[in-house]
Order: sequence, then C-alpha cells, then structure tokens
Amino acid sequence: MSLLNLTAKQLRTAADLIEEIAALEKQLAGITGTTSVPSTAPKAAQSAKPAKKGMSAAGRAKVAAAQKARWAKIKAAKAKTAPKPAVVKPAKKMGMSAEGKARIVAAQKARWAKIKAAKPAAKIAVKAVVAPKPAKKFVMSAAAKAKISAAAKARWAAKKAVPKA
Repeated sequence: MSLLNLTAKQLRTAADLIEEIAALEKQLAGITGTTSVPSTAPKAAQSAKPAKKGMSAAGRAKVAAAQKARWAKIKAAKAKTAPKPAVVKPAKKMGMSAEGKARIVAAQKARWAKIKAAKPAAKIAVKAVVAPKPAKKFVMSAAAKAKISAAAKARWAAKKAVPKA
C-alpha cells in the first residue's frame, strides 16, 4: 500500500506509532547504555552526520601565540648572524680576450688557406667529367637584325592605323 493512498487519519495514526516506537527505543537505550539511532526515525535523521567539532576561539588564540613566538625566535637568531654587507661587483662584460680572438682568426685563416689550396685540383677533376661547351655562340648578322626590326615596325604601324572601337 502506498502512502499516497492513505487517508489523513491513517497517516496521523502511523506518525503516532513511529513516535511511540522512537520513545520506547530511547528508553531501551537508556537502560542498556547504548546510543543507537532508532530504526523508526525518519531516513534523514538516520543518515545525518554528526556535526564537526571545531576549535574554540581560546584554542586558536593559543596556537597563534605559539606560532608567533616560534617566528620571533627564528628572526632573533637570524639577526644575531647578520649578513655581511653586499659587495657590489661591476657587471662582468661578456666577451672574449684579445688572445682568444687572435687564436680563432688564425685558425680560420688556416682553414680557408687549406680549402683554397684544394680548389684547383677539384676544378680539374670536374672539368674532365663535364661535357665540353660549344665552341661558339650563335651571333646574328646585321642584315638579319635589320630585317626583324623592319617587320616589327610594320606590325606596330598596322596596329596604330586601326581605329579603336
């Protein structure tokens, strides 16, 4: 039977019975010395968690005072061993000594001399492999140039003669 189908009188009777059972369980717990939650108590009461216990204001004050005392002790110890005054050093210039630069330049010159000395032998070897170039480039005669120039001028003249639409 569903709770929705009960009448108001039946619901009231059920609530009274639950209260009586809870009171009896409480009495039983008092006699036996147990602190169990009554089984007839509403579900919300059965699953409620106990409230968290916090620290009192006086307890918090004691903890804070103890922590402040610890920090004061630490700071006092640091003050006794005061740091030496900081010596300001000039900014170190990043760079290279003249001797170091001279060594690098000498080594680079030696490398280039070695490469240049090896080049002529390499060129000779390459020439032997590459096919020979044609002996002479094509050169147009003066008469041919004049003929092409005259033809181009005639085309431009014909194009200019046509009126634009």
